[in-house]
Amino acid sequence: MERIWPLQDAKNKFSEVVERALQQGPQVVTRRGEKAVVVMAYREYDRLRKSQGKLSEFFRDSHLSGIEFERDQSLPRGQDSL
Repeated sequence: MERIWPLQDAKNKFSEVVERALQQGPQVVTRRGEKAVVVMAYREYDRLRKSQGKLSEFFRDSHLSGIEFERDQSLPRGQDSL
């Protein structure tokens, strides 16, 4: 369960914020009323980070990977008067 903590409360109760992040899930900390950061278990962070994969792998595995493109061989704009 996500809980929202104003920054001052999170500072004063940091141990509680960490414990809740470990037991209940991500904890959101606000600064000046706006969501600023998330405190979460490292295990969850690591899982999310690893699930992203590499951009090159995404394109390689994409359904667009087999498409051939032709390059326009005409002169660049402004060069046709040479």
